[in-house]
Amino acid sequence: MKKGFSLPLWVAGAARSALKKLVGLPFENYELIKIPNEKKEIKIEIHSVGLLKDDSHALGISFAKSGLELDITQNLEIWTIASLEKISSNNPVKTNHINIIAGSGVGIKEKTSEICISNFAKEVLYENLLDIIPEGFNLNLEIIFPNGEFLAERTSNKSFGIVGGLSIIGTSAETYSSASPQQLEEAKFNLAKLIQDDFKGKVVFVIGENGLNLANNYNVNLPIIKIGNWIGPLLVDAAIKKVKTVILFGYHGKLIKLAGGIFHTHNHLADGRIEILVYLAVREKLPLEIIVKLSHLNTLEDALLLIERFNKSLADRLFQNLSNTIEKRSFAYVNRYLKTDMEIASIIFDRKRKIRWSGNHGKNYISYFQ
Repeated sequence: MKKGFSLPLWVAGAARSALKKLVGLPFENYELIKIPNEKKEIKIEIHSVGLLKDDSHALGISFAKSGLELDITQNLEIWTIASLEKISSNNPVKTNHINIIAGSGVGIKEKTSEICISNFAKEVLYENLLDIIPEGFNLNLEIIFPNGEFLAERTSNKSFGIVGGLSIIGTSAETYSSASPQQLEEAKFNLAKLIQDDFKGKVVFVIGENGLNLANNYNVNLPIIKIGNWIGPLLVDAAIKKVKTVILFGYHGKLIKLAGGIFHTHNHLADGRIEILVYLAVREKLPLEIIVKLSHLNTLEDALLLIERFNKSLADRLFQNLSNTIEKRSFAYVNRYLKTDMEIASIIFDRKRKIRWSGNHGKNYISYFQ
């Protein structure tokens, strides 16, 4: 069952309301948002709208309602500030009629300072704003999340090179809990579609939007599917569908759970990351004082840095062992439910979005990520 609507729709609703106010159209407490490539509109509630700066700017405010209790953007306050810029007679041809600006609380890419926004979010904005922009003008649209920088500290954004606030991500209008059975069914359906046409037997599983973004940056010449936290059941589903190889491509803080036998990886259901690393450290016979320090840390990245400071080659060996254990435990998990020789490969990146480790099977596919 669909639970609510994704963040891009609420941003578009606030932006459309602000732009309408700017050009003199009456305020309504909702906007009908068109979904790209779909013949439907979704009603988005608008909190308020008003003119600013001698009526040259307009502010629209909405509150995101994803319908997901554990979603960090649930009830997120959204401000959009719209202003018009006359197209210069010296440069009358300009295809990009909307300049999307990252305001306070909106995440930007650390390396480029570009706003972190998905293609779907851009398409939603263009679909719902272009028809209101007066001829001869471009729209400057600043997006602000007043509480975004604080909320971003509770995410893994920095692990993916996103700083300053929350990303505007999402690839569909509806939202699903990554812990819900509906999300699992959607992922199964997407996998079935993916392997229909000219499938060569190999597929890449990535977890979440950030993992998908990184995989796409590498131009991986393999089918890629974004999965949620139902990794174990999806591995079994892949084996049932006769997939030959699944490449698990992910952040160490998520994939480490598989090494501990946790195959539904939502943090609210099971964590255990530090405990799993401590177990692996004992197997690698790290000094007791290092193991004790590891047990008191809160994040896997802090643990990695601690071990690297002690002995970098030992840290690499430990995380190499982690990669191999992920492959072995995943294979054993699938074979608990059906007999299969499906290959499971692991490729792991760190918080700087750099590929660092791979399992014995994963090494065979590193070349796809270059």
